[in-house]
Amino acid sequence: MELREAVFKGLPEDNGLYMPTQFPQLDPAWIAQIETHSFEEIAYEVCRRLFQGYLPESDLRVLIERAINFPAPVVALDEEVHILELFHGPSLAFKDFGARFMAQLMSYFNQEESDELVILVATSGDTGGAVAAGFLNTPGIQVVILYPSGKVSPLQEKQLTALGGNITALEIDGTFDDCQALVKSAFLDSELRQQIRLSSANSINIARLVPQSFYYFEAYKQVVKKDMPVVFIVPSGNFGNLTAGLFAQRLGLPIHHFIAATNINDVVPSYLETGVFTPRPSVATISNAMDVGNPSNFVRMLDLYGSTWNNLKTNISGYRYTDDQTRSGIKTVFDRYQYTIDPHGALGFLAYEAYRQENPGTIGIILETAHPAKFSEEVSKVTQKEVDIPERLAKLANAPKVATPMGIEFSPFRNWLLEKYT
Repeated sequence: MELREAVFKGLPEDNGLYMPTQFPQLDPAWIAQIETHSFEEIAYEVCRRLFQGYLPESDLRVLIERAINFPAPVVALDEEVHILELFHGPSLAFKDFGARFMAQLMSYFNQEESDELVILVATSGDTGGAVAAGFLNTPGIQVVILYPSGKVSPLQEKQLTALGGNITALEIDGTFDDCQALVKSAFLDSELRQQIRLSSANSINIARLVPQSFYYFEAYKQVVKKDMPVVFIVPSGNFGNLTAGLFAQRLGLPIHHFIAATNINDVVPSYLETGVFTPRPSVATISNAMDVGNPSNFVRMLDLYGSTWNNLKTNISGYRYTDDQTRSGIKTVFDRYQYTIDPHGALGFLAYEAYRQENPGTIGIILETAHPAKFSEEVSKVTQKEVDIPERLAKLANAPKVATPMGIEFSPFRNWLLEKYT
């Protein structure tokens, strides 16, 4: 399977997901000297191994320089607790890494095409904003973002609906799972795909997932001298972020353990406990980017472990928390460390607190997946302190919302696509 085909198709015909055919091991000597490498150099080396010559190395370097041009700093709260800040990109969320990389890669491959490419993306919060920012005004590409009405924060909604240009928002009267089902149905409609060049920018697309592995290496680089086992704590919804961490581990990064932290949409923690995977409708929470009842990337996790439950649960622990517990986590981090954390990162903090009580002596790296300003109302209520809103987010606050309302049935969505793009 050519990389180009996998990137543009998003999903294969069998409704599965694309995976790397192999994980070539990085040189242990290179990893031992990882602190001597820049973030861009790390991204290039990881990508070069996974892409195995599918595009010239000189072009790959340029692509990475354009996409990975903002930092992923690790902040130490104490000797064990560390925060990996993934919100320094244009949309203030971790998904900027994947979205910007994918935009560059698709733009590179799309130069050979005459027909316009239409990207469909379902979002529970941050994905849409990152994709919108990453693909804004990219020649030859249109972006359609499906989001659940009333289930994203006001500023998140503006990131989806206020940019204009080649970005179109559909406000779906349903859940994230309904949005995702519409996108998948479109990809599986062969007649529709014959009339419209479709691709996806969700983490179901392998081009979104690969760059998310870069910052695991970058975070490890920043703590490697601590000489303790490194544990990554991953707030999880669709489980693309954790799967990217598993990719990094397969490539040779010495990660001791993963912790999957979820809200009450806890199908994966339940699976880790019981060995039974039971998808169910998602429930709205204050950590809305994780409101996923049937995470797509779970099948990739199973594939990496040969669908063996015992192997999976040995490497990954699962924890789930309610909204009230999440608020408690925000308050504890603020009171104890004077650090403002968003609801998703707070779940990660709670999970690591529970894990290290039984497993002391580790370095915990909690993925802080979004800037707390994106959830300022909830965070300020808990901390009793206003959250500083970065200028690039604040300027969207008063921008007009432009979105097309739509139900959850596939036929009207299909007709809308045909009318708009044919």
